[in-house]
Amino acid sequence: MGEEEYRADPDGVRTQLGRNLTYGLLDSLGRAIVHGRFDGRGFLTEGELSRQHGVSRSVTREAVKMLTAKGLLSARPRQGTVVQARTSWNLFDTDVLRWLLERKFSLELLQHFNELRIAIEPEAAALAARHADAGDLADIGGGLERMTAADQGQDDILEADIDFHVAILRASRNPFYVQFRDVVTTALRTSIRFTNRLIGHSASIADHKAVLDAIAARDPDAARRAMRKIIGDVLVLMERAEAIG
Repeated sequence: MGEEEYRADPDGVRTQLGRNLTYGLLDSLGRAIVHGRFDGRGFLTEGELSRQHGVSRSVTREAVKMLTAKGLLSARPRQGTVVQARTSWNLFDTDVLRWLLERKFSLELLQHFNELRIAIEPEAAALAARHADAGDLADIGGGLERMTAADQGQDDILEADIDFHVAILRASRNPFYVQFRDVVTTALRTSIRFTNRLIGHSASIADHKAVLDAIAARDPDAARRAMRKIIGDVLVLMERAEAIG
């Protein structure tokens, strides 16, 4: 067998690791940890992992090192490598967030994500109203145009909506907000699908246009309010869904 081959995961299920064995093993083990396959049981030793997955010790060691950096594992004296408590997981790591969102659907996780968004994106919109240049406005406008086309079945709804929000994060000129784009991109894919299913249609074009108009008018307060309305409406939908059960 070549590098593109199948290996057994911790439960004996064969999984394709792909050409890059380190990242394939990282993805397989990370998903297993986040999905709870090691709950109540010890994590495997380096030798056991190498044997089960048919990879070298160096590949295993590197994958474990990466999982440790993501907060999923820790090495303790006389205890070996153990799975960390979920409170230690790096939720800003896009792999960890993706694995979490791949689990059984969690409305609570999406609520937490949108509560984070409402603390960041309205301020990013306000900063964009102060700092956006012509290129930024064109990018935000392009996202809105894609959303309009998607509403008519001519573009991808998810990608268009994500483009709009990520363009505003970039236009904020705040490097911390800009780095939030990967988390937004990862989690919005699930959040948008969920809210669109609840309301039976895609996001409000008018509400998103209000954000663009406020940014273009250099009105930070209006941009903040308009973005807060978009995310606030999502949270209201989720509260209703939670009440219905």
